[in-house]
Amino acid sequence: MNTTDFWNLIDDARAQVNAPADAEAVVERASALLAARPRDEIVAAQQLLWDLMAASYRAPLWAAAYTINGGCSDDGFDYFRGWLIAQGREVFERVVADPDTLAELPVIRAAAAEAEEMDCERMLGIAWDAHRSATGEDLPGGSFTIDYPVLDPEWNFDFEDAERVAPRLPKLAALYA
Repeated sequence: MNTTDFWNLIDDARAQVNAPADAEAVVERASALLAARPRDEIVAAQQLLWDLMAASYRAPLWAAAYTINGGCSDDGFDYFRGWLIAQGREVFERVVADPDTLAELPVIRAAAAEAEEMDCERMLGIAWDAHRSATGEDLPGGSFTIDYPVLDPEWNFDFEDAERVAPRLPKLAALYA
């Protein structure tokens, strides 16, 4: 399994659920699809997931998650990025490149109106769940690594500081004003 295979798995799951914006439903379906694959692909999917988590470990995205969810701890940021991965490759790549584009997503616009949080902790365990379903065992120890980059020091401020966040994420700031 490579990155394209992983994203195809997410896209297939999104196509097979009634509400593709429902991250929990996408993860449940993706886990079932992954469980049907060879064991080595399931194990590889765990590393691919954490590579995507590392690629999305960016201060601007964290500020966006903080704005959308009304706060965002370390774990909350992981769960937010899990939700983002469940939205598919195109959305993920666009949002990682420019987190303010989150404000353009219908699911975010609806969430803003309802003060709904965006998170999906289950995405972090997709390969664990698939492996257990397929083999009855946990993933082998040491089957993945997590290597987060250093966060951008220019964003080293309290994300509650609207005067600093708004100019950097104007669409989200306007949506969540």
